[in-house]
Amino acid sequence: MDAKQRYEILVDGKRAGLTAYRDRGEQRVFFHTEVGDAFAGQGLAAQLVQQALADVRAAGRRIVPVCPYVAKHLKKHDEFADIIDPVTPDVLQWLRKELG
Repeated sequence: MDAKQRYEILVDGKRAGLTAYRDRGEQRVFFHTEVGDAFAGQGLAAQLVQQALADVRAAGRRIVPVCPYVAKHLKKHDEFADIIDPVTPDVLQWLRKELG
């Protein structure tokens, strides 16, 4: 996690991927995940998102999976089910304003 409001995964010191979020109260709203083409197919996105979600739990926050990849990951990893909040029209409207 960093001041740019994203988690990154590095390979040999280079950023291979990221998952971006904005915080809304106790919610961490994930809206975008990407892995560079050179790093595709190595399971890095899953590793990145799993670590990000574990960090959200450790921080005592809740997950809002606007990002389709994060939502898909959560369907396979029900250990986070207790801290997931639904993606609502309110959240989407708030996120649009946040992202400009």
